[in-house]
Amino acid sequence: MTFQEFFAEVKEQFQKADVSGVTEHLAYQFNIIGEAEGIFYVEVKDGKLYVEPYEYYDRDALFTAKAQTLKKIAAGEQDPIAAVTFQKLKVEGNIDKALKLKALIAGAKKNQ
Repeated sequence: MTFQEFFAEVKEQFQKADVSGVTEHLAYQFNIIGEAEGIFYVEVKDGKLYVEPYEYYDRDALFTAKAQTLKKIAAGEQDPIAAVTFQKLKVEGNIDKALKLKALIAGAKKNQ
């Protein structure tokens, strides 16, 4: 799988999230390691969701994982907290805002 194929799948999953009720700014960068290596970001700003294949320097949190782990997290098949516990996901930055990723994913899963 290439990064472009992986990114297209993950972007589709995140785009399903209803962020209209999110009032704060959230910015996450994802570093993919191994197969499909690359970088992308997810930002919630002014009630809109942006998912782009670029580095985000003013991020709240940085997540590093293999593509397979992030696909499972984005699809709601892997709990991000469990992924951190089992060292499948590395998190740096604002932990309070990082924990809000789980709510975004749950919102995306609900809108499928």
